[in-house]
Amino acid sequence: MKGLKGKVGFVTGGGSGIGKSIVEHLLENDVKVVVLDLNVKGLDELVEKSNGQLVPVAGSVAKEEDVAKAVQTAVDTFGQLNFAFNVAGIVKTQLIVDQDVEDWKQTLDVDLIGVFLCLKYEARAMRENKDGGSIINIASLNAHVPMIYGSAYVAAKAGVEMLSKNAALEFAHYGIRVNSILPGLIATPINTNVLNDEKTYGKFKERILLNRAAKPDEIAEPALFLASDYSSYVNGTSLVVDGGWEVTGYPNLADLSDEDSKFDFAD
Repeated sequence: MKGLKGKVGFVTGGGSGIGKSIVEHLLENDVKVVVLDLNVKGLDELVEKSNGQLVPVAGSVAKEEDVAKAVQTAVDTFGQLNFAFNVAGIVKTQLIVDQDVEDWKQTLDVDLIGVFLCLKYEARAMRENKDGGSIINIASLNAHVPMIYGSAYVAAKAGVEMLSKNAALEFAHYGIRVNSILPGLIATPINTNVLNDEKTYGKFKERILLNRAAKPDEIAEPALFLASDYSSYVNGTSLVVDGGWEVTGYPNLADLSDEDSKFDFAD
């Protein structure tokens, strides 16, 4: 894609799923990459096929010192930071009346505070560039559409969308663009329970106009578009990539059993 070659990118949650696909696409476009993730095995697999263009950092986006270290690693190793993709996310599913507050807090710590911490340090690095940079935050369709069993996740992702707009407002004078992507259901390993359960997956497919989950590449490619020069006039916006799901509404999961409800959605 135009404007990517030879630049430096930073990806959180790059050891699997959407994040991994973004990393692979960046490497294919000759972008040097630093990846922050707790998934050490996933990081090792990326290093093996990166031809020296990738530096892994094991850590959590919920820890400020880990985020600061990872961003500084990009600057120290490659001299600058041009693109950032904040992908890392978790969810602890449960009804509001039953959910443990610590699970609720943990989801917000990773999904929302983690994005705040990344924005803080990414922007500090990018403001040193003459041409600024581009930051892409992975929110979720659930920033717009509520989900039974997912109160912490939807609250966090709605926060990510508005935080992205606020960051766009604050960072514009540095030449830093900030946009968010709102994916629907993605065929990643963490969603295996949903995809392999015919009853649950069927409920989702009924609502998705394209009648299937997305492949990780179908989120990674729009993310690279938002980093590239092709989107040079796109700033502070939200790109819903959901196969037409938002226009039909969320499936009613209330009649699932407690066991059926133990699913995860992650980015």
